[in-house]
Amino acid sequence: MTPGKFLHGCCWAVVCSCMLGRLSAGAAEGTNDFWLKSVFVNGRSVAVGASGQINLGANPENILFGFRPENGIGPVPLRLHYTLDGVDSNWHEAGGEMGLTVRFYNHAGDLSGQSHYPVHGESTGWTGSLRNSALTHRRETFLVPPGAEKLLVVISSAGPPDSIGIYLVANLVVSKAGGQPLLRSPFDNELDLHADDDPPAGWMHDGTRPSIARVLKFGQDPQTRAFAVLDEDASSHGEWHNLMDTAPVVVPGERLVVEWNEMYSVGLASLREARYDHLQPGNYVFRINGLDAYGRPVGTECRSGIFVPQPFWKAPWFWGACVLAVTGIIMGISRYLVWQKMRREMLRLKQQQALEQERLRIAHDIHDDLGARVTQISLLSAMAHNNQDYPVPAREHFDKISRMSRELVAALYQTVWAVSPENDNLEALGSYLCQMANQLCEQTSLRCRFHVQGLPPEVQVSSQTRHNVSLVVKEAVHNIIKHARAKEITMRTSYAAGVLEIVVQDDGLGFDISRADHGNGLVNMKCRLENIGGRCEIESQPGHGTAVRIRLPIQQLPHLT
Repeated sequence: MTPGKFLHGCCWAVVCSCMLGRLSAGAAEGTNDFWLKSVFVNGRSVAVGASGQINLGANPENILFGFRPENGIGPVPLRLHYTLDGVDSNWHEAGGEMGLTVRFYNHAGDLSGQSHYPVHGESTGWTGSLRNSALTHRRETFLVPPGAEKLLVVISSAGPPDSIGIYLVANLVVSKAGGQPLLRSPFDNELDLHADDDPPAGWMHDGTRPSIARVLKFGQDPQTRAFAVLDEDASSHGEWHNLMDTAPVVVPGERLVVEWNEMYSVGLASLREARYDHLQPGNYVFRINGLDAYGRPVGTECRSGIFVPQPFWKAPWFWGACVLAVTGIIMGISRYLVWQKMRREMLRLKQQQALEQERLRIAHDIHDDLGARVTQISLLSAMAHNNQDYPVPAREHFDKISRMSRELVAALYQTVWAVSPENDNLEALGSYLCQMANQLCEQTSLRCRFHVQGLPPEVQVSSQTRHNVSLVVKEAVHNIIKHARAKEITMRTSYAAGVLEIVVQDDGLGFDISRADHGNGLVNMKCRLENIGGRCEIESQPGHGTAVRIRLPIQQLPHLT
């Protein structure tokens, strides 16, 4: 059996020619065909057609090719050999066996030991002809076993019963270790008058079919006679051996030497299968040919194309499909994540929209209900204050109620502005700050200058941010009114690079920042801005006024629809 080997090479198309061989069998005498009857891969049968390639499938293991000859007009081959192009470098044939055996017998004629020297395949220099094939010399040393008295040399084809072929032995000599001959081939003495006898003197044919043992001539100019076993019968064997009566006498423990020249070609008539362990992807040609007993080709060679495809995971289309699948999965996951993010964002926007609607409702309720009622209280108290029928103390109380009502109305409107989502933008914040500062300054006759730049209405501002910014600006204006003794207030408002900047500046007395007691007002201003991510800086010098600088990053919020 032949071990599987790996194929590395390019793929090329092969067409099975078994059908062509069969068609030519009837036209040419002396030809026959060999059919690939079965193919098994891992014990699974693979379809074998009359023509075309045989597909073994991807990664074939334990491949078994079964074949047998088909009788044609000519002789049926005695032996078969095969090769798989692309894997094997030589032809392969099953190992029949012939050989030379030295046997030892005791005084009772029983076998007491033997030394066997088998031959397989073809000898070095064998050409398929006795005329020009070269002999191979062999020399073996052995010891005579205990109890042995006589020695026989046997030349036999009795290896496996179905061994087929030819085995030729010439120049046979058995001698003692010192060189004294005990037995010599009868063909070596040219003066022997009985040299042409068959069998020669002192030798005999034997085996299940003695005629297989023959005397054949080999070489040329001149030809030489030698012992040969030409076995063409798969069920029988033949052999040569010397006669027991004239067998050399030996001594147990004695060292002997046997030398001879040989040529042979030995096969097996029962070869009907070829086995390979593994085949790489590619195209192959499985070839079968018949041989005669001499190992010479007989009949027409059979060729069968064998194809082993690439495993699907190595095919370009598979990797392309994998790339597409992975791309699709990544895109699907991305779309799912984006969809989830959009879903969460939509949910947040809906919740924010619901919150804004609730804020708007509260602002409307405060404006329409509480505002109207407080305004009514203010009007009634003013009318009572102007009524001369009431005593003076009562009229003073009504006047106080009227002022408190007006202040309460102003506070309510400020709350409505802070709560209403309609004012959640920079433009509304800027307008409110200017309006608030102007109202505060009107009460003290301070001049106000406003510089408003780049407050886009599309930039959204949360109500919390608006509320804290308005309180900080209001505190800054109150501090100017209370402490600065200023004549003019300047407020600059700008928005650039995502940062809202508000500067409230006066031309009052100023103060030394390092020595001044800032009090709770300035501390609260800074804390309010830090809580919403901004900062408040105060710049002042005695005699040069004070500037409150507010810087606040504004993250633009999405519009609600």
